[in-house]
Amino acid sequence: MSGYLDVSGLHVYYGGIHALHGIDISVNRGEIVSVVGVNGAGKSTLMWSIAGALPVARGSVTLDGVRLPPRPHEIVALGISLVPERRRLFTALSVEENLIMGAIRRSDKDMAERDRERCFTLYPVLKERLRQRAGTLSGGEQQMLAIARALMSRPSLLMLDEPSLGLAPIVTESLFDTICQIRDEGMTVLLVEQNAFQALEISDRGYVMQSGEIVASGTSRELLENRLIRKAYLGE
Repeated sequence: MSGYLDVSGLHVYYGGIHALHGIDISVNRGEIVSVVGVNGAGKSTLMWSIAGALPVARGSVTLDGVRLPPRPHEIVALGISLVPERRRLFTALSVEENLIMGAIRRSDKDMAERDRERCFTLYPVLKERLRQRAGTLSGGEQQMLAIARALMSRPSLLMLDEPSLGLAPIVTESLFDTICQIRDEGMTVLLVEQNAFQALEISDRGYVMQSGEIVASGTSRELLENRLIRKAYLGE
């Protein structure tokens, strides 16, 4: 593999449970790549492992040819930001304070302010809610804030773990439009999503996971047109 992000032979354990079995995926610059599969397939484990929140037993993860360090804050500094499943905002803090936390390691204050204004362009409602506690926002607004907080670290690779979980269809559609817009502005995106059809429709390529293994991969069109994949993994 020779992508921007390369995951090679990744093995991860939860205690005595072998959660990931030699995962190989790659993401090229400027792509949206989706990882889909049924609940419990290991998709979130993969994302947390890349982000440094779970220890890797064997294998490697590299970004632009550089092997990732073991600690999450160092990985963020290299340019990877994760929007975790169920958002995990600082719910007692305001919208503004959550955005500040996203940029906590940055010293380029002027550029950080520009990035904050960019987030308000993507999600104008956040500017209206600056003083509101994050925990009192609607589910859709919380997801907007989670993405904006991740963007405040100025990542080159944005990882999204189940961003549409619990959201209404119309909110999900808007969310996916924004993901495409972020990609069109130069961001590389790795997406784990329960809505496999919708994820693959906006992606360049995809991987299908089952029981901690990659069982299929290809362009999104190839996966969407594969009858067996559609029946077994995409809910048809």
